[in-house]
Amino acid sequence: MPVDPSARIAPTARVDADAVIGPQTVIQDYAVIERDVVIGSHCLIEPYVFVKRWTTLGDRNEISAGTVLGSDPLDKAFVASERSYLVIGDGNKVREHYTISRGTKPESSTVIGNDNYIMTAGHIAHNSRIGNNVVIASTSLVAGYVEIEDQVFISGGIGIHQFSRIGRLAMVAGMTRVNLDLPPFLLFSGYKVGATGLNLVGLRRAGFGRDEIRAIKQTYEILFQSGLKVEEALVRVESEIDSVHARHIVAFIRKCKRPIARMRQPAMRGQELEEEAE
Repeated sequence: MPVDPSARIAPTARVDADAVIGPQTVIQDYAVIERDVVIGSHCLIEPYVFVKRWTTLGDRNEISAGTVLGSDPLDKAFVASERSYLVIGDGNKVREHYTISRGTKPESSTVIGNDNYIMTAGHIAHNSRIGNNVVIASTSLVAGYVEIEDQVFISGGIGIHQFSRIGRLAMVAGMTRVNLDLPPFLLFSGYKVGATGLNLVGLRRAGFGRDEIRAIKQTYEILFQSGLKVEEALVRVESEIDSVHARHIVAFIRKCKRPIARMRQPAMRGQELEEEAE
């Protein structure tokens, strides 16, 4: 049967006969589940959630009230009759009034990994790739074709430009404009986004030891403080630092098709006063 006998579906919910609902999943009042939807086991679908066609959810996902999954892309070239997908992994929490679009080109996908916490009133656009254990705070907007690696923390009120990439364990401060690629393991902030230092709290919480953090620090000193051109700095890191995390940083930067955010210099007090006066 498409609906497992142990699933609980409220009488006011509307679940298409061709939808697949896994064991112990709960679908609450006024939720709408369209055809060609697969929802795994032990999921919670709260009231007024709309899961649109060609969306797949894994197990243990919690989707809060008013959320729309698999919405049509915000793309004028999109053809609604063509098939594309939204694929969501396991153990995610998507809070109230959120929208996540499916892919915009035929047979393409938007992909959300596992164990992510996505807060209220935001949007993830078509063909984005979100890794695992990512936090996206309230009212942040993720444009199309964005890639976010594992364990990234996106604060509130952030706009992420299409095709941007954010590396593992980066942390982005609230109200930042992300229109460059953000390498792994750093803190970023500012309207003109820049790095302000290592994400030391995040690294320690993720279990990084002193030697690992020291190697990351040495990598960034070469990349951002040596005065070398990017390619020269990458070659020097490869020759001098034997670290899996240094290699990850180098690989991330080599893959970038747009500029990376560089170190942001602290403002002098006089500059701060001028900015406040403005």
